[in-house]
Amino acid sequence: MTGDQPRTWTFLTNHARVLISIAEAPGIRLRDIADRIGITERAAQRIVAELESGGYLSHEKVGRRNLYHLRPNAHLRHPLEQDIEIGQLLDFFVGRSSAKGAIQPS
Repeated sequence: MTGDQPRTWTFLTNHARVLISIAEAPGIRLRDIADRIGITERAAQRIVAELESGGYLSHEKVGRRNLYHLRPNAHLRHPLEQDIEIGQLLDFFVGRSSAKGAIQPS
């Protein structure tokens, strides 16, 4: 692929990118997630809400900000990967050392 050809697909979904961003910085703002990934703030908000309702993370209010807590024992959704926990995915991309404060057992 040359620099002139547009990218039409990627391996990671925006949901995975949001999880990785939160693992790297548990107090990250939605605006910063959106800027980092290249999506709108509204899309970042929707993805975080979907990840929360799916049991992958939770949040608590700390002042005016959210502090996110990941649930590393939650399993990936697709039948081919349902035996993989998100903690394994995050270990690969982030490593426990930088996400240690964010990851909470479910």
